[in-house]
Amino acid sequence: MRLSAFFVFAVLAAAQSVPRPEYPQPQFQRELWMSLNGPWEFEYDDANHGMEQGWATADRKFGRTITVPFAPETKLSGIGDTAFHPYVWYRRTVTLPAAWQGKRVLLHFGAVDYRASVWVNGRLVGQHEGGSVPFRFDVTEQWKAGANVITVRAEDSPTDRYQPRGKQYWEPQSRGIFYTRTTGIWQPVWLEAAGTSYIEKLRTTPAIDGLVRLDARVARPKTGQTLRAVVKFGNNTVAQGEASAEGNRATLSLTVNDPKLWNVGQGNLYDVTLELRAGGQVLDRVQTYYGYRQVTAENGRLYINGRPVFLKMVLDQGYWPESTITPPSEEAIQFDIKAMREMGFNGARKHQKVEDPRFLYWADRMGFLVSGETANAYLFDEDYAARFTREWIEIIERDYNHPSIIMWIPVNESWGVHNPRDVQQQSHLKANYHLLKSLDATRLVIENDGWEHVDTTDLFGIHDYARTGELLYDKYRDLSKLMTAFPPNGRAALVPGYRYNGSPIFLSEFGGIAYIAPGSNVPKDAWGYSGVEPNQASAQARMRGLWEAIAKMPHIMGICYTQLTDVEQEINGLLTCDRKPKFDAKALREMNDLLR
Repeated sequence: MRLSAFFVFAVLAAAQSVPRPEYPQPQFQRELWMSLNGPWEFEYDDANHGMEQGWATADRKFGRTITVPFAPETKLSGIGDTAFHPYVWYRRTVTLPAAWQGKRVLLHFGAVDYRASVWVNGRLVGQHEGGSVPFRFDVTEQWKAGANVITVRAEDSPTDRYQPRGKQYWEPQSRGIFYTRTTGIWQPVWLEAAGTSYIEKLRTTPAIDGLVRLDARVARPKTGQTLRAVVKFGNNTVAQGEASAEGNRATLSLTVNDPKLWNVGQGNLYDVTLELRAGGQVLDRVQTYYGYRQVTAENGRLYINGRPVFLKMVLDQGYWPESTITPPSEEAIQFDIKAMREMGFNGARKHQKVEDPRFLYWADRMGFLVSGETANAYLFDEDYAARFTREWIEIIERDYNHPSIIMWIPVNESWGVHNPRDVQQQSHLKANYHLLKSLDATRLVIENDGWEHVDTTDLFGIHDYARTGELLYDKYRDLSKLMTAFPPNGRAALVPGYRYNGSPIFLSEFGGIAYIAPGSNVPKDAWGYSGVEPNQASAQARMRGLWEAIAKMPHIMGICYTQLTDVEQEINGLLTCDRKPKFDAKALREMNDLLR
């Protein structure tokens, strides 16, 4: 029942060749919905005249057609223009099914990079800032019978380095570790029909003893409403209950006897049907799921459900040559996770992006670990700090319920805080850590992954691209020395004045061994972190040496190899950019089997 009961429209949409027709947010889904992926009118507005010329309300047609949810820089968008275009416009005409009459109409955007303004029938319904997170508007009052026009304006400065942008390069051409930009809509758009009062959001907090707490927020609440929940495992009802709503809040706690725990390779998920009721009438119904799992770190190890787990992660940029950061299909998402598992990895570090909810859904189902990040900026000021904080609050709200996510990494390698010796920037690092811990007490947080840690981190993430296992072992073999002084790797492991806090040591980036597979179409400026090897055998031998060195250092509790795929000019992937294997999966799995 987990998704199939809600896929009637999705199947129809697929038959009509709508891209990404599956339900976009499987953690929070309603029965009545409509995908708005597919063709939209589109226009560049490089001179920024659209607002003064009334493009939001005018009947003028936009001159291009774009395929949503793909950004205009991508091939799958039908445009493929990677030049700087800071202002873009979209328009689409929509007619609702008759069955939606009397319902509240919710317009959802998975993500729009970076600032969005949205109109319905020429009336502004809302604005949103933050390129990695979803937003929605209740557009019931603006909707009318028959055809309705949705207009979107997106503003995304291609050169603003105070804006969280991740791997999107601020120069015209990709170079080094920086890739093609993403402008405008890059995740699905959809409409939903909800009740006159409706469940606005939900936080699910399970404990491994079987208790689960459901905290819901209700939009347009009225007195006398209740929240009812039915929990199933497979086809069996295992718990149910009802609680009164108090204002816009409704909290319900249930207990499942002998719960099946979620764990690595064991994606045990419990399905939940939530109903908002009044006087026996169902006002709104939402389908969700959760998993019982606990994450802790102590005594130099990471524990899941009280048992030690060695993290065997791979850095995943989540880029595709035809669609950049937007997964091209459901099958592409599943392929990547299955490929990582086949190579012996038990998790992915989703690097510098908030990944599509469908990726997290499949990670939940497959028992695959994920570390959650977001796009960092590169320069620090107060506006950046405010932007970054707002976006993290929305990230936690979106992804709190996913059991696959075991940690948050707000900052990577001091991006956005290039001078952490500055007290204000140190405060930002500490504030990120405490903000995330205040919003989410169930996960670990690395405050600045890679180097320049302060005194707030649950795992001590270090990045080291030593070329050989011998060099890596020589640097980190002596734990007693590490307790007083970590070796620098480009930058110091700790901000001056801070001491190692004893947290478990996570080699969260290493490897980066580049190898050009025969027949690969790579640019002339192709490179890898640890140099380019002439053939597969030499590259694989160096990898084996690194794994063997790590296996001799029991104080390292996890790894993250750089990286899953080649991306544009960066060729240190285990797969090519179009997902062809560069190395033998069995050999990689045997290397990972060395680590326990």
